[in-house]
Amino acid sequence: MALRGQFLIFCVLVLSVFESRSAYGSSRGWLGRAGDATAAQEIGICASSVIIHGYKCQEIDVTTKDGYILNLQRIPEGRVAGGGQTKRPPVLIQHGVLVDGLTWLLNPPEQNLPLILADNGFDVWIANTRGTRFSRRHTSLDPSQMEFWNWSWDELVAYDLPAVFDHVYEQTGQKIHYVGHSLGTLIALASFSEGLQVDKLKSAALLSPIAYLSYMRTALGVIAAKSFVGEITTLLGLAEFNPKGKPVADFLKSLCTNPVVNCYDLLTSLTGRNCCLNSSTVDLFLRNEPQSTSTKNMVHLAQTVRDGVIAKFNYGRPDYNLMHYGEFRPPIYNISNIPHDLPLFVSYGGNDALADVRDVENLLDSFKFHDGDKLGVQFIKSYGHADFIMGINAKDIVYNQVVAFFKRQN
Repeated sequence: MALRGQFLIFCVLVLSVFESRSAYGSSRGWLGRAGDATAAQEIGICASSVIIHGYKCQEIDVTTKDGYILNLQRIPEGRVAGGGQTKRPPVLIQHGVLVDGLTWLLNPPEQNLPLILADNGFDVWIANTRGTRFSRRHTSLDPSQMEFWNWSWDELVAYDLPAVFDHVYEQTGQKIHYVGHSLGTLIALASFSEGLQVDKLKSAALLSPIAYLSYMRTALGVIAAKSFVGEITTLLGLAEFNPKGKPVADFLKSLCTNPVVNCYDLLTSLTGRNCCLNSSTVDLFLRNEPQSTSTKNMVHLAQTVRDGVIAKFNYGRPDYNLMHYGEFRPPIYNISNIPHDLPLFVSYGGNDALADVRDVENLLDSFKFHDGDKLGVQFIKSYGHADFIMGINAKDIVYNQVVAFFKRQN
C-alpha cells in the first residue's frame, strides 16, 4: 500500500484540476481520455491558443547543453501594440510537472496570465519542459530510447532553465522576470540557490511553491513521505512516465479497483479543493493534459517528500552517490543562499494540500534575512493548487499583484 499511495500521489502532483471532474459531475473518470486529438497537438500552442485571439506569437526552439530541444512561445506585445514602446521587459513563465505551457492559456485572454502580461507591456516567453509534447526532441536520442528519459528535476535546474534564460537574455538584452507554478517554483529556487540565472534575473513570482512537501495533509501523503522510492524505478525503469500510455494507465486503473482508493475524490484530498475553476476550462484541460515526464523525475519528487529537504537525486547507494557527487549523500540546495536583494513575490493558498501552508512558511523562513522591501508575500485562504493557473478570478486576486510587482522592479 505504501508504494501504491506514493505512486498515486506523484502521478497527480500538480494536476489538481482533475479534482473538479468530480465537482462538476464529469463522467470520464480521473484518468481522462487518452489519445484525444487537439488543435494544439496539430498546429502548436501559438496558433491554437494565442494568435486566434489577435496576438502575435512565435514558436521558438532552444537546445540545451545536454542535447534536448525545447519549444518556447514568445508573445512580444499585447493585442493592441501601445505607445511606441520598443523595450518591453521580458517575462519567462514556467509550468509544473505533467503539464506544459498550454496550461497557462486555457482561460480566455482577459483571464490568463501570459496574455494579461502581454497587454500590460511585457514581452512574454512560455517554457515547455523536456519530455512534454513539443519538447520531445534531442540532437542524438529518441523518446523511444530509455536514455532519453534519464533525468530528473536536477537536469531542469542544470540544463533547461539555463538554456531558456540564456536565449531570452540574448534576444532581449534585458534582465528577466520569472513566473513559476508548483514544480516551476522548485526548479527556480534550486537554480537561484546555486547562483544560476541570478545575473540575468530581474525578479521572480512563485505561485503555489512546493519547495518543501513535509506537510501534505493526507494519509497517503504521510505514507509517501515514509516510503522507499527505489521500487518505482525497478517497476518502470528509467524511462518515460506517460499517464496516457497503456503501462501507466493500466497500473493506475488497477489501483482504482482497491476499495480503499476512491479515484474520484482522491485529487480533492491530495491537492485541496480548488475554489474557482470553470467547468469548460477543466474540460479543455482534460483534452490537452497530462503530459509525459520521466520516471526518474517522479522518483526525485517522491524523495523530496520523504526526506523533507531540497536535495539532488539520491541514487540509493552511497557508492553511486559518491560516483555522481563526490560524497555519500546528495548535495542540498541551500535556499538561504539566494541573494537577499533579489525581488521575490510568493503567493500561496489556504486550501492547497500539496503546497501546505506550513511547508510554505518553512520556505519563507529561509528568507528571514531577505531584504524587507524585496520580498512580497500573498496568502489566499480559499485557493487550492490549480486556482493559481486557471482560477476564473485569478486575474483580480493574483495576476494583478504579479503585474504590479514586476512593474515596481522596472
